[in-house]
Amino acid sequence: MLKYKIKNYRFRLVIEVMILNIFGILVIGSANPAYQNKQIIGMVLGVIVMAITSLIDYEYYMKLPWPIYVFNVCMLAVIMLPIFGHDAKGAQRWIEVGGFKFQPSELAKILIILFFAYYLGKHYEHINQLKTIAICLLLVGVPLVLILKQPDLSTTIVTTMMFVFMMFAAGLSWKIVGGVIAVFIPLVIVLLNVILTKGETFLAHHQYLRIMAWLRPDDYPSEALQQINSIIAIGSGQLAGKGLFNSEAASLKNGGFIIEQHTDFIFAIVGEELGFLGCAFVIIMLLFITLECIWVAKRAKDMQGRLIAVGVAAIIANQAFVNICVNTGLMPNTGLTLPFVSYGLTSLVSMYIGIGLVLNVALQPRKYRSGVR
Repeated sequence: MLKYKIKNYRFRLVIEVMILNIFGILVIGSANPAYQNKQIIGMVLGVIVMAITSLIDYEYYMKLPWPIYVFNVCMLAVIMLPIFGHDAKGAQRWIEVGGFKFQPSELAKILIILFFAYYLGKHYEHINQLKTIAICLLLVGVPLVLILKQPDLSTTIVTTMMFVFMMFAAGLSWKIVGGVIAVFIPLVIVLLNVILTKGETFLAHHQYLRIMAWLRPDDYPSEALQQINSIIAIGSGQLAGKGLFNSEAASLKNGGFIIEQHTDFIFAIVGEELGFLGCAFVIIMLLFITLECIWVAKRAKDMQGRLIAVGVAAIIANQAFVNICVNTGLMPNTGLTLPFVSYGLTSLVSMYIGIGLVLNVALQPRKYRSGVR
């Protein structure tokens, strides 16, 4: 701690995160009061963990990459065991011990960031070689497959995007990125056509229904109702909304028409009760937090620190983007929380750990000598 300077501590990032989290607690209290106190406890725990993490030199984790990787894989694999795994709504994504539930895939995102910050930071000079790319894909594929098997397709996709951003930040060539995009877009179009064809079998049934409800809501009214109600709720809020904790009979929230309104669809509650201004506030705060992380990445003292900050920025931005797109009907229903706003203790504390890592990277900025970086 003696080597750190208080002027390098990114208090602005801490304030932005806490403001957004407090805002989320207020909205959760309006959406489902039973979860508000738990989220307050989650915030207190998260702030403590963030403060501690911010003072631990990230280079310490860079000395333990393989134990981190093995622990991550084991943590995700143990969910498959009936003695630990907890099944809810057809998905086995939680570990339950003694009444305590924990979602490993949330912490797995942070552990993947740490491992690949080490690995890519060590091999970034060879990042465009086929061997390096193949090894990276193999290493990231193991935890991603375990997350996918839960099943949790949305977290798999968001984590994959985070990994791609880290690869790009490590120096992956634009030619390779362009080639992947050139293949990916036609592939998505083909897959959507296959999904629209009767008899397809490569998706789980609930995933198939969600995509079909998004593409053809009139043909799947019961499955599409959740997103339709979300869109109506956001639109009904107009500019300033109906107010937090309102008791209007016409409110979709009060009528119980928005499912998972304190978690996956909390953005719909923001739109209905705080209107366009509330939605804009959430988006702007998430943008500021992401930009702060990118600013820290730019000034990081080494590639490993840069990749940690980029990874945290990517997971916050990607997850927020997907959640808001789902709430507004731009993507199929996925089941992702909105960072620092939605209820979810594991998700919240994991995000605070990520912010703590970014703060430590900021405490060790790149040195400037004679005006040369």
